[in-house]
Amino acid sequence: MPGFILTGAPGSGKTAILRHLEVDGHPVVEEAATDVIALHQALGRPEPWREPDFAEQVLDLQRRRRRRAEMFGGDVVFHDRSPVCTLALCRHLGLTPPPALFDEIERMTAERTVFFVRNQGFVEATAARRISFEESLVFERVHELTYRDAGFDLVEVPAGPLTTRVAAIKQAVDRLRAARVRT
Repeated sequence: MPGFILTGAPGSGKTAILRHLEVDGHPVVEEAATDVIALHQALGRPEPWREPDFAEQVLDLQRRRRRRAEMFGGDVVFHDRSPVCTLALCRHLGLTPPPALFDEIERMTAERTVFFVRNQGFVEATAARRISFEESLVFERVHELTYRDAGFDLVEVPAGPLTTRVAAIKQAVDRLRAARVRT
């Protein structure tokens, strides 16, 4: 199953791109951290990212969603973030990454291409996204360095209109799949 990861700073437009790709018929794997945060906030814990087992909970949900994605067979699957993002989040928050996180990153062999969605020049706050634009730029850099250090191939998705970004991703996927067929 060819898989591609979308990552970037909070508020960069990843979810809008994923929704567009999904509506166009591509299977997607949802981001785990936002859902873990939403659940904990619904349970009365306003800042679950400060809890010691937060990264483990995110990793566990990522693993379950990843296993479900394997059912898609030969379809191209788009992942909204990955365990590498969880490592970047740990680094950004100063948390000790769970040891299983490094094992999970080592197991990532099908999704080596990462679409790095650049910020749009602003961040809209949500219940789960309480980050300033300036801090999101720092977090964007941590993400980029974490992926590069882990040996992933980054494909830039510059700021711009949603349809332009989606078209650029689809064209890059077509080129990458064609290159894989030739080799």
